[in-house]
Amino acid sequence: MATVATTSRSITPEERKVIFASSLGTVFEWYDFYLYGSLAAIIAKQFFAGTDPNTGFIFALLAFAAGFIVRPFGALVFGRLGDMIGRKYTFLVTILIMGASTFVVGLLPGYASIGIAAPIILITLRILQGLALGGEYGGAATYVAEHAPEGKRGSFTSWIQTTATLGLFLSLLVILGVRTAVGEAAFADWGWRIPFLVSIFLLAISVWIRLSMNESPAFAKMKAEGTTSKAPLSEAFGQWRNLKIVILALVGLTAGQAVVWYTGQFYALFFLTQTLKVDGPTANILIAAALLLGTPFFLVFGSLSDKIGRKGIIMAGCLIAALTYFPIFSGLTHFANPALEKALQNSPVVVTADPAKCQFLFNPTGTKKFTSSCDIARTVLSNASVGYTSVAGPADSIASIKIGDKVITGYDAAGLSKDDAAAKDKAFKKELGDAIKAAGYPTKADPEQINKPMVLLLLVILVLYVTMVYGPIAAMLVEMFPTRIRYTSMSLPYHIGNGWFGGLLPTTAFALVAYKGDIYYGLWYPIIIALATFVIGMIFVKETKDNDIYAADFHV
Repeated sequence: MATVATTSRSITPEERKVIFASSLGTVFEWYDFYLYGSLAAIIAKQFFAGTDPNTGFIFALLAFAAGFIVRPFGALVFGRLGDMIGRKYTFLVTILIMGASTFVVGLLPGYASIGIAAPIILITLRILQGLALGGEYGGAATYVAEHAPEGKRGSFTSWIQTTATLGLFLSLLVILGVRTAVGEAAFADWGWRIPFLVSIFLLAISVWIRLSMNESPAFAKMKAEGTTSKAPLSEAFGQWRNLKIVILALVGLTAGQAVVWYTGQFYALFFLTQTLKVDGPTANILIAAALLLGTPFFLVFGSLSDKIGRKGIIMAGCLIAALTYFPIFSGLTHFANPALEKALQNSPVVVTADPAKCQFLFNPTGTKKFTSSCDIARTVLSNASVGYTSVAGPADSIASIKIGDKVITGYDAAGLSKDDAAAKDKAFKKELGDAIKAAGYPTKADPEQINKPMVLLLLVILVLYVTMVYGPIAAMLVEMFPTRIRYTSMSLPYHIGNGWFGGLLPTTAFALVAYKGDIYYGLWYPIIIALATFVIGMIFVKETKDNDIYAADFHV
């Protein structure tokens, strides 16, 4: 390891251009990626019209998830290219694929026009987007870090870390603007295509800027010396001394970073809207305000990591988040929906069912059907944010739900026709809904009772945890690996961590809530992952801020 003095010189115009161009392109990539998720309900009607509305929405979400699932494969494909032919041209290719795929979605005929070909083409485009995103982040982070002067890699790469949040902002802003301009009916019919189509202008700007950029100095030096890797995949993952660093980067850094990132942004929004029943516009505004206030701290913690080290900040973020999630989310309930908090305390619910008929309701693809009376009862109660305890019933018995003095008998959907199942479901939900409403459980949060300043404060704290773990991590991942296989090596653990550990958080959390009957029980997933990362990272991962990124071997 080489210890290098921190430079105090000011940033050059070329370095400023590198940061701006890389960050701008990555913002546009995230814009493209998030458009689909924001418009999933409309896309379901356009491309999955051959199914019932619920199934269509499930398949639309499955297509969205496909973009996350394939991200590690994109990291392998484009990481290999980036280590063999260069950073500049590889992440030029990734933005071309992402931008073109998004533009084509805006032109793609719906199910009514071309039938089953419409959803097949749509899912193919989503897979291409996921592959491109898998290659984009590693390329941008590597490119910026290899241009950064010694002692400023954390500061430079922290700009890349703001791009996911800014891309989400941009997508929501464009959607809101188009929706307002054309009206809700026209937007649902054809206006939804406009945000996809305007991405062609974003693509043109990004490509124009990136074509004018030079190759990174570290890769150019390696190429001039003839030391580029001929087989980066086998070199990075086929040798244990190298593979173990990749594994440590995953379990000792990115897995914990990912769950803290997803909890602070996506799960917080899910908790507000789905669990606490806060109306969508209010929840979105509160989350957006928290992101706006918190985003500058990506730069703060990135720059701070240049002075005191990356590892300590990331580990502190994981630990503090894990220790405070329960009181913070309990506080969100207290300030956003006090009526629900009161009902949870004063109106206990008991589910009596045959344990053999109660599954763990893990459904990452959204396609699995849960038909037992136990699973149906727990799903309905969890969706209504009703806390409950489970009691073992006789074998093969039908589940019953006791709310105060009232007992409601569930139903088993196995073997029922589609119409009979729908009728049973409607009757059961009405009877159960009336009972839980009578017990004091609110169907939605009362806007007058929401303490918005306190909710915003708690959300800002969650975002600050995100900035602690995410701000310095690009620099740290770059510094862990040698130039010849850096793009490949850092991209895979990053995208497995964020695409899989983070991407599975909402479905895993819901399954845990339904399993236990406790609206906070899903928090155990990010808490356990974050604590595991803290322990492994503290013991096995070494500080990297003074590593020589031109070194020929791994930093161990």
